[in-house]
Amino acid sequence: MSIESLPESWVVWHEEPNGRCILAYRPDVFDTQQFPSACMPTLYVTQGTPNRPPQERRATDSWYFEFFLEPEVTLPGTPQFPTREETVTAAVSLATEFDRGEVDYRSCYQVPREAYLDKLDELTGREA
Repeated sequence: MSIESLPESWVVWHEEPNGRCILAYRPDVFDTQQFPSACMPTLYVTQGTPNRPPQERRATDSWYFEFFLEPEVTLPGTPQFPTREETVTAAVSLATEFDRGEVDYRSCYQVPREAYLDKLDELTGREA
């Protein structure tokens, strides 16, 4: 699977020459009018040490991705891969699962925001 395999609801928001990229879900909905853009689900593909603030990450041979539902809300687990291609494949696979409503994002919230989560359920076809 490659970035070209992303579901239509996902876009490549940003891509850098060093391989880092950001995939964004439905920027047409998370446009500050309907929902805050900070709440746009995003997948960050990058190289280095995960689970550290960006300024403290060290370059390594490993690649990983993180799935942010909001700036402070992430899906658990940060898988690491030996290559960017494997990382992109896994990220696109998760994006596809999310698009089909197969990802349990509600459990990531300590304080649920019901109206927002209901809309996300509607967008992804997920049943609450």
